[in-house]
Amino acid sequence: MPSLGSLHPIVVHFVIALGVLGIVFRLASHLKPFAWASPAARVLLITAAVAAVLAAQSGTAAHGLAERIPGVRSAVQEHEEAGEWARNIFVVVGLLELAAFAVRSRAKLERGLLIASSIGGITAGLAVYRAGDLGGELVYSYAGGVGTRTGDTTDVRRLLIAGLYHQARLAREAGRSDESARLIEELARQAPDDPSVKLLSAESLLKDRKDPAGALAAVAAIQGAPDDRFLTIRKGMLASDAWVAAGQKDSARAILTSLARQFPQARMIGDALKRLE
Repeated sequence: MPSLGSLHPIVVHFVIALGVLGIVFRLASHLKPFAWASPAARVLLITAAVAAVLAAQSGTAAHGLAERIPGVRSAVQEHEEAGEWARNIFVVVGLLELAAFAVRSRAKLERGLLIASSIGGITAGLAVYRAGDLGGELVYSYAGGVGTRTGDTTDVRRLLIAGLYHQARLAREAGRSDESARLIEELARQAPDDPSVKLLSAESLLKDRKDPAGALAAVAAIQGAPDDRFLTIRKGMLASDAWVAAGQKDSARAILTSLARQFPQARMIGDALKRLE
């Protein structure tokens, strides 16, 4: 049985789906042609309130690990507070829906409660949007939960590899070649048998270390499945770039021409040939 914390990403989507649909149905139910939507709105909003309670509880259970990441605590707390605020509003809306159902024989009172529920529903929708926005920032800007939620060492390693790759790319784009090379070297230590990482290492030799001969040797040493189209094209393109850097355009052209015959649909190969001309 999964822990409540691990269910948080699933539960919150139920809150969003049920809540938004319930709010739309409740607002529509005030129009005579859509009066039939009122019972559905009631069920959806009450269910959303229950899901919101579970989402808040699962979020509290999940935040411990993310909160321990350096620099993330304030983002976690802000997201948690927004989620609790959204939960509280949904609970109020759910209670208003139950009260309206209980007094349905008194039309004016029921209508007043349903109007209050509609106003509360709109507020709840805005609160859920805010909580979701902060949750997205926590996940995508702080890696809160990415690669760590399962506690699996393989997932954590994937997170490290992704971080090394993206930081190296940004360092290269900023002109910090030494930093990019150092990060790629660490990446190679983390995944020494991955052909795609070996390609990155060869690329780093060419672009960061300015060593075309070393890059050509590294490319030649990469072994992969013979039917791996991506690997074959990337190896050829990188070897071509290395030959160009070494001042041997004829060798680069020969490689690209061979690739073009093997993969006539690969537009990048044709573009590389045009650049050589």
